Amino acid sequence: MPAVRFDNTPADGFALGRFAIEGRPLVGVVLDGAAYPLTAALGPEYSGLTSIEELLPAWDTHLDLIGTWCGKLRARGAEPPENALGAAEVLAPLRPGGVFQAAANYRKHVIDLMIASPRPEHRDLPEEERRAFATRLMDQRAASGTPSVFAGLPSSVSGPYDDVVIPHITEQCDWELELAVVIGRPARYVPRESALDVVAGYTIVNDITMRDRLYPSGDSSRGPDWLACKGAPTFLPVGPLIVPARFVPDPMALTITLRLNGVVMQDESTADMIFDPGRLIEHASRYAHLLPGDLLLTGSPAGNGVHHGRFLAPGDVMEGRITGLGVQRTPVVAETGFPVP
Repeated sequence: MPAVRFDNTPADGFALGRFAIEGRPLVGVVLDGAAYPLTAALGPEYSGLTSIEELLPAWDTHLDLIGTWCGKLRARGAEPPENALGAAEVLAPLRPGGVFQAAANYRKHVIDLMIASPRPEHRDLPEEERRAFATRLMDQRAASGTPSVFAGLPSSVSGPYDDVVIPHITEQCDWELELAVVIGRPARYVPRESALDVVAGYTIVNDITMRDRLYPSGDSSRGPDWLACKGAPTFLPVGPLIVPARFVPDPMALTITLRLNGVVMQDESTADMIFDPGRLIEHASRYAHLLPGDLLLTGSPAGNGVHHGRFLAPGDVMEGRITGLGVQRTPVVAETGFPVP
């Protein structure tokens, strides 16, 4: 069987993934694009381990041991083919207990949304004046503002190559490719200066959104309905990999790229974030207890369907990549079998 291989993996490190062979889940080490069972690196005593979360209590120790094995593997060149994973299903790399999602956290994205949906008092203003107002507001928010973080649903998580299912109740299903932080240790009241110490690694998430369900009643004064617009099954494709934080020296220097049917829609640096991951962790841990295996999404850059005037449709294929974190490819399909009123 052909070996499982990945594009866009860490050049100087390794990543972890989760796989299934004949329905049996296992953890794998991804090195230079090739996947190997965790037992190859850590020994047969890990044969019963089925989740990356089980490695988190001794995360640094496990990474050191895996790193030693990877160094030996690279030093002696090609490994015997039987040591690599054959054809296997690629699963979401973790099943988070908590999902925390940063809203409106990229300057250009928020400015675009404010231009597309201006405040009532700004609707008659020329676009350049609305853009100038939005730009000033983003500058103020970055300097002295507070992040906005809401809770998502673990039941929305799907695999990096699974179908994204468009519910029949929407006509504006949108993409939002995001860098996600994997929490590695319990975090409560964590200061920004040490917040990255609680990060186990990073992964890719596409935060699918029904734009026409953001304000289901049509009254924006009541605030967004996050459940209505983001809670559907398959709306959080995650992975394919978790790259340990030690191999991502600067999470604010990555490129986020989403292609829709081969056409680039999002292509932005994480440097455009209003609040960096450390500030988001500080904020989220002030109001919630972050636990190992939780996901913290850091927001979506510009280039969503609202910007392009084009939303997802059955038959589309999304390809999302973030520097060194792999590539996810998700076909889009229509919902079937829904109840008829």
